[in-house]
Amino acid sequence: MHPLLAACSIFLLAACDRFDRAPKTPFDGVQALAYIEAQLAFGPRVPGTPGHVRTGDWITAQMRERADTVIEQRWTHTTTDGVALPMRNILARYNPDAPQRVLYVAHWDTRPRADSDRNLGNQQLPIPGANDGGSGVALLIALGDQLKALPPTVGVDLLFVDGEDYGDFNDPELRDVLIGARHFAANLPSPGYRPMFGVVWDMIGDANLELLQEGYSLQAAPEVVARVWDTAAQLGYGKYFVKQPGTAITDDHLPLINAGLRVIDVIDICYAAPQRGCPPNAPAAGTNYHHTMQDTIDKVSAASLKIVGDVALKLIRDL
Repeated sequence: MHPLLAACSIFLLAACDRFDRAPKTPFDGVQALAYIEAQLAFGPRVPGTPGHVRTGDWITAQMRERADTVIEQRWTHTTTDGVALPMRNILARYNPDAPQRVLYVAHWDTRPRADSDRNLGNQQLPIPGANDGGSGVALLIALGDQLKALPPTVGVDLLFVDGEDYGDFNDPELRDVLIGARHFAANLPSPGYRPMFGVVWDMIGDANLELLQEGYSLQAAPEVVARVWDTAAQLGYGKYFVKQPGTAITDDHLPLINAGLRVIDVIDICYAAPQRGCPPNAPAAGTNYHHTMQDTIDKVSAASLKIVGDVALKLIRDL
């Protein structure tokens, strides 16, 4: 190659590298990671515990500093074994009177039992919940930072739901899981509440991020799936938002879909575990951190939070 052409090629490669590493949006993944750390400092966020109360108070305070309106839905849920659990959904609203709205959802509770832990002695312990619970909450609060700095042109609802992970997912009636999402679906902010689209963001901080298209979402709202994954591709994140069908997952989007809302689930259910429906580059067997005591801060990353945060923010800014 001619020396001048070689020099130009090197310059172009360097320029491309700078472009690839340039911020896609102002979303701050490092700050979002700090919001996970803040939640972990409260301990497990299991309904009925002091850590749960402190975390709910903290989320409400954070969103009152950022949003136009914050609404708390409080109620008592009685479990199948007769335990009365105090529950709280937190709805932070931007442009609350705007008819065109976007709904983003994350659950803020953590699972009371590490029932998937390979160490049998850990299985009755409450999980730390860095990713499963912590990452979605951190995403919404960090989005709140951006929406406060530059208010959206449409209405935005950031919904923190309680009691997603409390009970038995094998119960056909799902009586003690998805509790907050079911309560919200039965108590919408207004009778005609129909956001343009909605997204549940769950387990999106995985340092080994790879997001497939969740099965129920593809069935119920394929146009929303396409919008999210196309937006990720526009940002250069096709490696992480893979346009490939994944497994159908019982999550907070199901009660909202049943209520007539166009809501999908963005979730990295594999969480570094090679199981059916997981990406081929997932790590070796025995590294499944989902519902284990290994769901800790070292398993999540600011880079993954930044990727998902960029997509979530661009979806709003493009409206």
